[in-house]
Amino acid sequence: MRIKSIFFFLANCFALFAAAQQVECYPVNWFTGMKWNKVQVLLKSDRENFSGEKIRIHYPGVQLQQVHRFENGKYLAIDLLIQPQTKPGNVSIECSDGKQTHTIQWPLKPRREGRCKTFAQGVNSADFIYFLMPDRFSNGDESNDRISGMLDQSLNRDSIFHRHGGDLQGVINHLDYLQNLGVTTVWLTPVIKNDMPDRTEHGYAFTDHYAIEPRFGGEKAYLALSDALHKRGMKLIQDAVYNHVGSYHFIAKDAPSKDWLHQWPTFTQTSYKDQPLFDPYAAASDAKKTADGWFTKQMPDLNQQNPFVADFLIQHAIWSVETFGVDGWRIDTYLYNDLAFMNRCNKALTDEYPHMTMFGEVWVHGVINQAYFAENKLNIPFKSNLQGVVDFQTLFYGILPSVNEKFGWTEGVNKLYNTLANDIIYKDPSRNVIFLDNHDMTRFFSSVNEDVDKQLMGIGWLLTCRGIPQMYYGTEILMKGVANPDGWVRLDFPGGWKGDVKNAFMGTGLNADEKKVQEYTRKLALYRKNSDALKTGRMMQYLPQDGLYVYARYTDKQVVLCVMNTSDKEKKLRFADYRECTNGYTTARDIITGNKQNDGIAVSPKKMLILELLK
Repeated sequence: MRIKSIFFFLANCFALFAAAQQVECYPVNWFTGMKWNKVQVLLKSDRENFSGEKIRIHYPGVQLQQVHRFENGKYLAIDLLIQPQTKPGNVSIECSDGKQTHTIQWPLKPRREGRCKTFAQGVNSADFIYFLMPDRFSNGDESNDRISGMLDQSLNRDSIFHRHGGDLQGVINHLDYLQNLGVTTVWLTPVIKNDMPDRTEHGYAFTDHYAIEPRFGGEKAYLALSDALHKRGMKLIQDAVYNHVGSYHFIAKDAPSKDWLHQWPTFTQTSYKDQPLFDPYAAASDAKKTADGWFTKQMPDLNQQNPFVADFLIQHAIWSVETFGVDGWRIDTYLYNDLAFMNRCNKALTDEYPHMTMFGEVWVHGVINQAYFAENKLNIPFKSNLQGVVDFQTLFYGILPSVNEKFGWTEGVNKLYNTLANDIIYKDPSRNVIFLDNHDMTRFFSSVNEDVDKQLMGIGWLLTCRGIPQMYYGTEILMKGVANPDGWVRLDFPGGWKGDVKNAFMGTGLNADEKKVQEYTRKLALYRKNSDALKTGRMMQYLPQDGLYVYARYTDKQVVLCVMNTSDKEKKLRFADYRECTNGYTTARDIITGNKQNDGIAVSPKKMLILELLK
């Protein structure tokens, strides 16, 4: 009888333990000393009647303020107030159905040291961002190429749509290469767990906010990358996706309530049109379709007007910065989010981390269209607090037509001049991120018909124009590809896998043109790293003359003259034509060759000169 009693006692203990293990908490932990000290914890259980349970909190300095119940009985949300003097430890969350009681241990951790100095530093025009896809950059740990139990078991480098095995250790292994290239900041496509059945290489349909992709090495590898970057004085940008989740996320499969997602009678995709959001004549139905329509069937659209969804997303953003030491935030599909929510989320981050910076993907056509979503000088009812945008205008209506179109009154390099002249509309255009290509569009080298001189001109512009330069991985070695389908612009970086004959990290197997462009990028980026004029200096541009476009970056102590000859004829550069910048200077040094030149410099067709003026 005694043995039987012990057996039932142990069985009961095991049952209670198992029950406790079935409850998941979001966020998985929080931190002491945070300004965001009113934390809403979402509790998720496998039990259908979990929402009926009573909750008690046992921890000094932590107060239970409110319990929220949902139509889905598997969920509860609890509002906790964490007092300023509260010490780190495990908060006991006691759940009781009246018959049984089980306890969840919810960690309250100390804050990460060094914010705004060693992390959450923000990214600015002094930085040079290198943007890469971990799955396609380098495979540093073959043991995580496949993870048992995950839905996508593909591993095939011969397919542009399958996983290739790249990971975060691969990035860590090649930080020397990036730093020697002049890179200061690394931005990766999303590293959050993406347990979808296919097309998981890009990461934008993730399925668990609080887990790092195990095929990238998980949380341990992400922390290691962050630490490795910061030890080098480099920075980390996280790719934030607020607009949607993957269709295998619990919010999509089994949400607390239906209104966590935007619901439509039948599948309704966004129109991808930005104009209805600010058009004074727009139909409300068009605006709703833009903002609330789903991005794709595989990416259900989150309803950020639901306060529980808003808190879930904001808390995850803060948690990510604090947990992983993130410095900057790139926000995916910015315009499709609820913009009032985005203002609130951006402010929550800067309240907690005053130096934190955010820039949003705003893939639109028109400077006013783009400026609407950032801090601007427009006198309009909605005022965005987004500091900067991914600057599609200087790409579409700037550098691309400059190198591909013949010069005309409104054609060719005049488009770049005109687009930059419209910077008057931004509060601070230097916070916009300029770029040549990315993971969604045709690579620049293919866009210029594989013309090496045009590629060099594009890179020269990228590293000298106002704004924050961002280079997509492989642009420095002439990687090419047309974005139809997008997998062709997401090919493997050569040398990132064992057995690669061509190794761009080591410079082996590259042809003469690839080496030339790589070395040009390195020289210019390293020069920029030590040039106040190019990093933070003012800008002055001159009206283009017959395809010759000249602009200067300057401080009181340094002037860098940037000369783009987009015509097919040689041009002469005469200092007298640019006296506001050249007055008092007699010679110039070519930043790339190191050669000194006097007035009347010959500028070859389809070439760009970058000159430091000397007295």
